[in-house]
Amino acid sequence: MDMRSKARTLPGPVTDPSQLPKWNYDGSSTGQAPGEDSEVILYPQAIFKDPFRRGNNILVMCDAYTPAGEPIPTNKRHAAAKVFSNPDVAAEVPWYGIEQEYTLLQKDVKWPVGWPIGGYPGPQGPYYCGIGADKSFGRDVVDSHYKACLYAGINISGINGEVMPGQWEFQVGPAVGISAADEIWRITEIAGVVVSFDPKPIPGDWNGAGAHCNYSTKSMREEGGYEIIKKAIDKLGLRHKEHIAAYGEGNERRLTGHHETADINTFLWRPPSSGILDDHQIKKKS
Repeated sequence: MDMRSKARTLPGPVTDPSQLPKWNYDGSSTGQAPGEDSEVILYPQAIFKDPFRRGNNILVMCDAYTPAGEPIPTNKRHAAAKVFSNPDVAAEVPWYGIEQEYTLLQKDVKWPVGWPIGGYPGPQGPYYCGIGADKSFGRDVVDSHYKACLYAGINISGINGEVMPGQWEFQVGPAVGISAADEIWRITEIAGVVVSFDPKPIPGDWNGAGAHCNYSTKSMREEGGYEIIKKAIDKLGLRHKEHIAAYGEGNERRLTGHHETADINTFLWRPPSSGILDDHQIKKKS
């Protein structure tokens, strides 16, 4: 993930993105525009309390457009906002709960925190939700991120250590529609640590990192919703390859059928395991 930021001073406090002016940056310096026409315009979309500067300071989430008002190719939020503004979609009140896994790397060597330089820790097993200096690596960074999100008003619902040592997860949601995407952000400059979203940062017998998206609509949450869920799953199966192509680069290294994943070429679904709500509970509630 390539994140950029700028800072500016405003004449007074702001409580809504609509009160903020548009801004700009040099797209030729980020590889998003040619040198002869390099201006890219920032449109403010969401604001959060700034956990770093505090006071009346805010963090502003923006997306990027050409001077003519067209979204630049890397602006994926624009198309999503169109979908969520559709009255039929809005009427279904889509809920999202996103579980984002990530790996903390040592800055100079790009090797997971807690791992010996050029070497490996003990095999996976004791690290998932682990406690102790020999099982939990980077907790100071993770807790700082958690506290910053809570201060900012992010709808962060939890964190936990993951299966691979140095790997963590945070959960955001439930959130409605486009706000689920606006609420995923993170601390990237703290304690000299690099945050990696690489699907498989370490080859071999180690778990990868993904983003698990929990999703439901109003119809799914009402009586008879289990049948609606199954119909939606059938539709997902018809476009499996298209969806995989949209989920980002490198997933073929993670989705191998091993390390708690399915094979990338095969669409699978089954009743929930003990890790989530039991199938019988879903049917009963539906």
